[in-house]
Amino acid sequence: MPFKSGMIGTFDSQLAYEFFQGFANHAFVTLHIDNLRGENAHHQAETVFKAFARALRMALEIDPRAAGVIPSTKGSL
Repeated sequence: MPFKSGMIGTFDSQLAYEFFQGFANHAFVTLHIDNLRGENAHHQAETVFKAFARALRMALEIDPRAAGVIPSTKGSL
């Protein structure tokens, strides 16, 4: 996930990589981030952080369609 070098206010855009590396290492998760386009460090960081936040929320929120169901491929543990 190479970011263009630059400052976003007082935030060095190169630190975005360090943030996500630290998150993945300490949360013990596999994290794939592909920033395919972008010339502006601000816009690159903005889209990556927003996509990450949306994916994290989707992974953590309870699915109302599965209320009262044990999450198992066989339907029971």
